Amino acid sequence: MNILDRYIIKKFLTTFVFVVVILVSIVLIITYSERNESFIKNEVSTMEILGYFLTYAPYIANLIAPLTVFIAAVFVTSKLAGHTEIIAMLAGGVSFPRLMRPYLIGSVAIAIVSFLFTGWVIPNANKSRIAFEQQYFANKKFSYNERDVHFKVSPTSYVYLASYNSFKDEGHRFTLEEIQDKKVLYKFTSKQIKWDTTERAWKAIDWHLREFKEFSEDYVYGKTRDTLLHLNMTPDDFGNNKSLEQTLTINELNDYIANLELKGADNIPIYQIEKYVRYMSPFSMLVLTFIGLIVSSRKTRGGVGFQIAMGFLIAFIFIILFIASKSMAETGSTDPLLAVWMPNIIFSGVAMVLYKIVPK
Repeated sequence: MNILDRYIIKKFLTTFVFVVVILVSIVLIITYSERNESFIKNEVSTMEILGYFLTYAPYIANLIAPLTVFIAAVFVTSKLAGHTEIIAMLAGGVSFPRLMRPYLIGSVAIAIVSFLFTGWVIPNANKSRIAFEQQYFANKKFSYNERDVHFKVSPTSYVYLASYNSFKDEGHRFTLEEIQDKKVLYKFTSKQIKWDTTERAWKAIDWHLREFKEFSEDYVYGKTRDTLLHLNMTPDDFGNNKSLEQTLTINELNDYIANLELKGADNIPIYQIEKYVRYMSPFSMLVLTFIGLIVSSRKTRGGVGFQIAMGFLIAFIFIILFIASKSMAETGSTDPLLAVWMPNIIFSGVAMVLYKIVPK
């Protein structure tokens, strides 16, 4: 790494940090002004508010990281071009690919830090942030209101619940069936099941068990039975899952998706999209840095302001494309992996076209 690399990397990273601090500060001020009434109404202490914003700030910073990386690349490069420094570098024998190297080093460093934060640090911080928002900003206390719930608790076990009371952690008209090779081995039903917090098991009330054999059937029943201890179902499955995907680390997200697939849930795409976005976002920083360098490397009559405005326009198009493709994935009309990566694929093609026409 020579003087040129250190010079550009220093400018690039310091500009990135400056833009992040400015934008995050603006967002925090707006958020505080919007939610100040809720803080006063709920008598939230100063320390709780401070703790909330300390977890909210890194979430916002990482959320806008691709945009801020792009703005930093455009700003630094346009300043260099405006001072004819890029022309001097190219005239001195520095090739355009060589000029890209410090930008690549800087964006890779930011992308790695962003991936670590997105994968593990921010999800853990989001656990307290989202709990805080649900406690103080929710319009009403969460209540599970789904009816006639069906899901799998193992590859061969199926559960049915007519209703569930999330305040009492109890279900009504419960059925558990074990099916192997298209044959029902047994069917367990009960009028009610209750969660025992001490034993961390379900208690069945007014239960009936039918075991089907080849030419016979065994039938037993009772009032109360602690028979569902190893059932792969807890009250968390009926809890408030709003923004749950944001609170899971990558490892937890993988395990949760596998568990949902086992249960045959229909909201799997939400968690798959969250997983794919965490891998896509760092890569988008590299693509946007590349485009930012290309579009702002020429000295124009419009000056730095024109190039920054054009940079914002490109970033806006990228965000709109990402939101649109993500919405299509959430509705199930597009494969989640393809939808999440679609903006990067399109803008990578745009970057290649721009690279071919940029003066070198």
